[in-house]
Amino acid sequence: MGAILVLGLVVGAMVMFALERIPLEVSSLALITVLALSGVLTPEEAFSGIANDTVIFIFALLAMTQGLASTGVMQIVGRRMAFARRWGERPWLASLLATVAAFSSLASNTAVTAAFLPIASAAAARARIPRSRVLMPMAWSSMLGGMIFLYGTSTNLVVSEAMTRFGLAPLGFAELARVGLPVAALTIALLVLFSRRLVPERRGGERRQQPLGHRIFVTEAVVTPQSRLIGTPLDELAGAIDAEVIGMVRGKEWIRADRGDLKLQAGDRIVVRGSRRAMLRIKDLRSLVLEAELALDPRQAASHMLAEAFVPPHSPLVGRTLRELLFSTRFGLVALAIHRHPGAQAPAGPLSGLHDIGDVELAAGDVLLLSGPARRLRELEDGSFLEVLGSIDYRRPRYGKAALAALIFGAALAAAALDLLPSAIAGLVGLLAMIGTGCVDTQEAFRIEWRVVLLIGALLGLGTAMEKSGAGELLAQFLVPAAPYLGPRGLMFVVMALTVALSAPMSNQAAALVVLPIAIHLANLLGVEPRAFAVATCLAASCSFITPLEPSAALVFGPGRYRFVDFVRAGTPLTVLLLALFTVLVPIGWPL
Repeated sequence: MGAILVLGLVVGAMVMFALERIPLEVSSLALITVLALSGVLTPEEAFSGIANDTVIFIFALLAMTQGLASTGVMQIVGRRMAFARRWGERPWLASLLATVAAFSSLASNTAVTAAFLPIASAAAARARIPRSRVLMPMAWSSMLGGMIFLYGTSTNLVVSEAMTRFGLAPLGFAELARVGLPVAALTIALLVLFSRRLVPERRGGERRQQPLGHRIFVTEAVVTPQSRLIGTPLDELAGAIDAEVIGMVRGKEWIRADRGDLKLQAGDRIVVRGSRRAMLRIKDLRSLVLEAELALDPRQAASHMLAEAFVPPHSPLVGRTLRELLFSTRFGLVALAIHRHPGAQAPAGPLSGLHDIGDVELAAGDVLLLSGPARRLRELEDGSFLEVLGSIDYRRPRYGKAALAALIFGAALAAAALDLLPSAIAGLVGLLAMIGTGCVDTQEAFRIEWRVVLLIGALLGLGTAMEKSGAGELLAQFLVPAAPYLGPRGLMFVVMALTVALSAPMSNQAAALVVLPIAIHLANLLGVEPRAFAVATCLAASCSFITPLEPSAALVFGPGRYRFVDFVRAGTPLTVLLLALFTVLVPIGWPL
């Protein structure tokens, strides 16, 4: 009876996770609560997953990845890697995919994809390569990287922990690399060679067309004397900064953006247009400085808050320019960029003929991106001049601490991998070191996906229930009659295909933990090595190429202008190829 109840809970959990009508963290807690109330597990067994060493280490790993992001480690590497563009499309694409996979072998693939997304988009635009031909392979490479080392993805960690509950030794740090590394390398090579045929080409993704209601800002940026952009052709600048270039002012001459024969010089004033995120990325660049911040001390600018404020109809600012108002002197704030209200736009577009944002006559509904002390922003709260829409949670990357953050992250992983410290302790020590040294502040460090942590803890409890109730063995017995026809390798392929199928409606971790007990019991019933089946399940959980539902794929879905069917068409043959490779290689690495 207990096995039937647990199987019913598995089906119910799959439906809840797929529909997400109930928040994931609520359904996770409900799952382990039902297991405890039903008597299948004791309360201690049901909630032991949340306090598990592996779950604590996953939390610390996600938080330390925030430290890598806040210090710009991946951005720095990505910009250095961009120089490979001069060698041609395929060498550059190979270097991008290999770099992303290398980072993802040790850090969260979602965080790595998010960090490289603007870099890859800008580099693709500059190299005149359709964004769609780059972003999907990049997301897939981040998933492939998770197959190499134990810490590459939380799925590896939870499978390793669950294996110990079935009497198997946990996965070694580089154990998966026996198969994961050559498969990842081969797949990346195939993506580089056949990306033009495999990946759909979506022209137009490079245009800055934004959805309705998405504000487009215009700003001015000055090329610094030490800028790496000096000598860059003007018509290639948009790709380098991932924003639309309207034109340039050199001396008193206005130069249109299509003058590709001109190369940038120090002191050139570039007028650019893009989203708020694009404006903040330009603010971070060392090669450009926003003109509005030129008069500010860098330490002063670093302490300023950012906010958006719009011009109300009754404001005395309507019809007057920022220069005429002596805006910075009067309000103690600097206007970094301006969004033209749609009703005040010229037919050619927002501020399309702008040479200097200081000369723009403000209109009702215009939005200013402001920087300044919190006190001066609070003075606007009466709404007589401007109405503050809200502050912007923005922190400039701590580039000076990038090397330290990378060192701490690497040391924590090494301490866990070499068993110098228990994994949970190593992770927490690394996290505390990052916070203590200022690589990341507490607020940023704890801005992680908590529901993933709860989900993993709940599913470890479900795995215990499947083992204790015999539900896993019951399901495995349904597959045993196919053994004479398929053989152990054929059944391994079926188990991996089941894992891939479940990873679409569920998370990768959930799919792996649901299938793992079935795989191990099936191996035991067949009289073959269960570790091989467990490893195959773990690797298959990283093959979520068929849909854009995996977080890394979801990140590139919009920017690449993909359609759902694009992932089905390109991901299906790739998934079948990988499962076939695993079917051949896993029994070699872990003999049956």
